[in-house]
Amino acid sequence: MNKFKKVITLPLLLLVASLTVKAQQSNLPQLGKSPLKKVIAAMTLEEKATLVVGAGKAPKPKQAGIGMSNGWVPEPPMIGHTETKVPGAAGNTNAIPRLGIPSLVLSDGPAGVRISPIRKGDSTHTYYATAFPVGTLLASTWDPAVVEEVGRAFGNEVHEYGVDIILAPGVNIHRNPLNGRNFEYYSEDPLVAGTMAAAIINGIQSNGVGTSIKHFVANNQETNRNYNSSTVSERALRELYLKTFRIAIAASNPWTVMSSYNRVNGLYTAQRKDLLTTVLRDEWKFKGFVMTDWGGGYDWAEEMKAGNDLIMPGRPDQIETIINAVKHDSLSMKVLDRNVEHILNIILKSPAFKNYPYSNKPDLKAHAEVARSAAAEGMVLLKNKGNALPIVKALRNIAAFGITTYNTIPGGTGSGEVNKAYTVSVYQGLANAGYMPDEGIKNAYVQFAENYRKQMHQQKRRYYDVPELPATDSLLNAATTHNDVAIITIGRNAGEGNDRNLERNYMLTADEQQQFKKIADAFHAKGKKVIAVLNIGGVIDMKGWQDNADAILLAWQPGQEAGNAIADVLSGKVNPSGRLATTFPVNYEDVSSAKNFPGTPANRPTHVLYEEGIYVGYRYDDTFNVKPMYEFGYGLSYTDFAISNLKLSSKVFNSTMTATVNVKNTGKMAGRQVVQIYISAPAKSIDKPAQELKAFAKTRLLQPGESQVLTFTIRAADLASYHTDSSEWITDAGQYVIKSAASSRDIKQTAVFSVPKAIVTEKDHKVLQPDINFTELKPTK
Repeated sequence: MNKFKKVITLPLLLLVASLTVKAQQSNLPQLGKSPLKKVIAAMTLEEKATLVVGAGKAPKPKQAGIGMSNGWVPEPPMIGHTETKVPGAAGNTNAIPRLGIPSLVLSDGPAGVRISPIRKGDSTHTYYATAFPVGTLLASTWDPAVVEEVGRAFGNEVHEYGVDIILAPGVNIHRNPLNGRNFEYYSEDPLVAGTMAAAIINGIQSNGVGTSIKHFVANNQETNRNYNSSTVSERALRELYLKTFRIAIAASNPWTVMSSYNRVNGLYTAQRKDLLTTVLRDEWKFKGFVMTDWGGGYDWAEEMKAGNDLIMPGRPDQIETIINAVKHDSLSMKVLDRNVEHILNIILKSPAFKNYPYSNKPDLKAHAEVARSAAAEGMVLLKNKGNALPIVKALRNIAAFGITTYNTIPGGTGSGEVNKAYTVSVYQGLANAGYMPDEGIKNAYVQFAENYRKQMHQQKRRYYDVPELPATDSLLNAATTHNDVAIITIGRNAGEGNDRNLERNYMLTADEQQQFKKIADAFHAKGKKVIAVLNIGGVIDMKGWQDNADAILLAWQPGQEAGNAIADVLSGKVNPSGRLATTFPVNYEDVSSAKNFPGTPANRPTHVLYEEGIYVGYRYDDTFNVKPMYEFGYGLSYTDFAISNLKLSSKVFNSTMTATVNVKNTGKMAGRQVVQIYISAPAKSIDKPAQELKAFAKTRLLQPGESQVLTFTIRAADLASYHTDSSEWITDAGQYVIKSAASSRDIKQTAVFSVPKAIVTEKDHKVLQPDINFTELKPTK
């Protein structure tokens, strides 16, 4: 009998235990159903540590390196990759299923969703994404509506491919043209960059997915980015480098911010509480979460304290470090709970939490049309001597030179590169537009490129670019005889991990210049035009060679519809309305940061001095009377415009003021004009640039003879400069000059208003102080 009781009792005990566990689980708080504080309270220390560290599985390296505390930063570029949920995405967060917390998928990059297009070798099912135009082109539209439309299409692909957060946009200032990632970024000016970033964020996030604005902050080079320290004044940070982020965050509320690899004034950004908490949360009221760049940072406990909520891509030993830090009182549970809460608030908004049934079938055809239209809107006509453009239909036969005519560059390299189904070349675009590009020239280029690749393969040599085909006399004789016009495409590419080489990437080589001149001379001898197309991600040297071109179209890197968009502008189907959002200098030495880029020591810089302070781009040129090759805001059209009738709501400023400007199309072709509002402020208490962009707007498509009135609002905060000594933004009393302009050097009208009394628009904290003393550039009085 006792034995029978024992047999019955064991199953009963197991059943009771099972029911007890289920009852306990059913009583567990669940994310989205229970108050957030209860969910956090139910989490174990191990679960909290798991949530604030990404789901990466890389083992801790055997040699962590000299001078490192408990971290490890790989050599660049570190491009994230995961096979979990969405293959080819950049990474995941960890799930905690018992509390209803799902894993998020995070994906690169700024010009389109970066995921694996073919999975497990099955090419019958593809996952290509649209390659949209790069940031330099989008900024050149000067049209937030166009950029937001790109964002909506982009965000739809993020959503339909199962991604929760796209690691974009990049908004770092174009401090120096040699930065290898300038193609991802927008402008040298914080108003343009911040406005464009806000537009694409709003477009992307309208789909119910998140963004990560990056790289926060002063990450203005790739050379030794993981170890380099940007030494920069608080004023320059607040007026330029931080301001871009501030404008974008205020206007779009991105879900996340990505801290940068570099140090700022001696301390890694991911460990700077004054940056990530004082500025970002206390002053700007940011509500999302902050993540590291992939492999960024050194001291993970310090990152938690600073307000860097998530460490990516994550490693198991990082979780252990966080746990041990709490157990040994070097990290408080209160701080960890705060960071967990920041992450959970965003998870609640995510498609993963809402179990969105993504289709893996976004409308790529429709999105390609968006990319094509935006690309044409952002192309800048730099030169048009003798109305060489548009190419009239009578001139159908085109001699198309340049290796990138046939291998056109849609975008930069690294994490910003998109796995797209195709790229329309310049050659294809011309043919699609009804022109007849010379087949013999094409065959010569294709064969030359193929032979070069074979030669490099046989010699087991690495190569990045195919050199230019030498233009022989026989090739040119045939080309000038059978064609009506020559198009020469100049290509340049760069990307993550390296800055551009001054001699080989920024400048045209001696061979390139000689070839360009030889082709141009041959066609000009026959009375035929020569058109240059610049298929580039960043500024290049224009000296000398540009004199041989009748017209120059800056096409940037226009995305996968590159050739079609270029042909739309060359043919006149689209009237170019792009304007430069970054300056083209005459000489590289004219760039204010040239002598301090990329830092010291030159071979592996650990320190870069922002000695130029606030004088970057046109702020430097206009203040110190440096003549640019093509100034900020510059761009031509196939028609003409009159900008007139500048009117102010008052000649005495009182908190806000409006300015109105009339724009009339005085030419013979429909087109769009950009009006730029610059203001010169009195430099009484501190030095100031000669002028600064304070507002801009683009007209609708104006028919010949049609006019439009544009209205601009100027606030006191727009006029204020940052005073480091008092930590205040102050609009000085005195006389201000407001200018309506077609570019920074093409001022159409001016008006004067006064501020009767100084206005303190904001009081901030004293933060981010330089770790060394240095003298900033200032104009002489």
